[in-house]
Amino acid sequence: MKRNHNSHNHHHSFRPRKWMTMIIAIVTICIILLLLTLTKPSSSSSSPSSSSSATWSSSSSSSFNLTEEVGVGLPRLAYMLTGTKGEEAQLKRVLQAVYHPRNFYLLHLDLEASDEERLELAKYVKFETVFAAFGNVMVVGKSDLVTYKGPTMVASTLHGIALLLKRIPHWDWFLNLSASDYPLISQDDLLHIFSFLPRDLNFIEHTSNIGWKEHQRARPIIIDPGLYHLKKSGVYWAKEKRSVPSSFKLFTGSSWIVLTKSFLEFCVLGWDNLPRTLLMYYTNFLSSPEGYFHTVICNHKDYQNTTINHDLRYIRWDNPPKQHPLSLKLEHFDDMVRSGIPFARKFAKDDPVLDKIDKELLRRSKGHFTPGGWCFGSPLLGKDPCTVYGNPIVVKPTLRSKKLEKLMVKLLDSENFRPKQCK
Repeated sequence: MKRNHNSHNHHHSFRPRKWMTMIIAIVTICIILLLLTLTKPSSSSSSPSSSSSATWSSSSSSSFNLTEEVGVGLPRLAYMLTGTKGEEAQLKRVLQAVYHPRNFYLLHLDLEASDEERLELAKYVKFETVFAAFGNVMVVGKSDLVTYKGPTMVASTLHGIALLLKRIPHWDWFLNLSASDYPLISQDDLLHIFSFLPRDLNFIEHTSNIGWKEHQRARPIIIDPGLYHLKKSGVYWAKEKRSVPSSFKLFTGSSWIVLTKSFLEFCVLGWDNLPRTLLMYYTNFLSSPEGYFHTVICNHKDYQNTTINHDLRYIRWDNPPKQHPLSLKLEHFDDMVRSGIPFARKFAKDDPVLDKIDKELLRRSKGHFTPGGWCFGSPLLGKDPCTVYGNPIVVKPTLRSKKLEKLMVKLLDSENFRPKQCK
């Protein structure tokens, strides 16, 4: 009996140890699985297709305030900054001038730029500590070939818009700027004034009076080799002509735009077939960036009453106008200031007027960001005050914002707003 009793006790003492070992093993496995889940890269950074298309600055998109209520307080602007061969330094200067931690920036050097230029731009974005802190600057890794008179320009713009829509859930307006553009006011001033505007307004200069463009752009048929070649060349002209469309009305205007996220979702997702139909039509249209978005927005009832007939760019032309606008110089500075327009083009690289704009309008030193309410540092000893930063929703508008306010009041006046929509 004693032997049996000892055997019985041994059996019962073994079972708790056995179960305890199993429980510890299960808990250990669960902890390992949890750690693997938490340390797994996000899909946006691990997906080969995503990384080949665009790369955010070293801080991931999780640093964005993505939970903020839409339509409350200051707007968010999504910029697409574009350049070509030899414009990498200009593009960096434009980025520094328009940067604000609340906005988002997509940079694109087209396929004509060298690999070294694209690498230099990507390195700048990756190692700039301010970009790393806010994680709101993205570089297109897979560049597009762009023929500026052809539809590849529209395709590249839609590519950028699609990336912004995919990566960023909350933004209000899209703006396209080239390396030869420059701001005339600070982002604090711009965000301050835009915070008072309805979020459904689209700034796009347009007209249905196409005039000489009917015979020089609408009727001719062109083919853009950039659609199927890797090297840039001029467009080809077909011998045949085509008639003016009868199922939709043609509009033309400036290729520089400030468009809402809602409208651009319509263009990219296209739940109505109009954006796709017009994209195919404009594939053979000379200078299609001056007509595609204009014709889409003015031929759809949901958006034709949201237009403001202005591109928010200060541009000077020859009389009569030529293919390209005049390069702005010091002689144009006073008129630019009086206009109240937030952006201007085009500028030659390192033109002295840019230094004057930096000093007198933006209060920006060479190589520094345009200071705003988010900048807490001291400019003493030549340091960039924006390398020490605070809350990005704090803005300090200057007197320059009054000129932009005056322009907006004029554009929204009853004599200018409705009567100039899609006419």
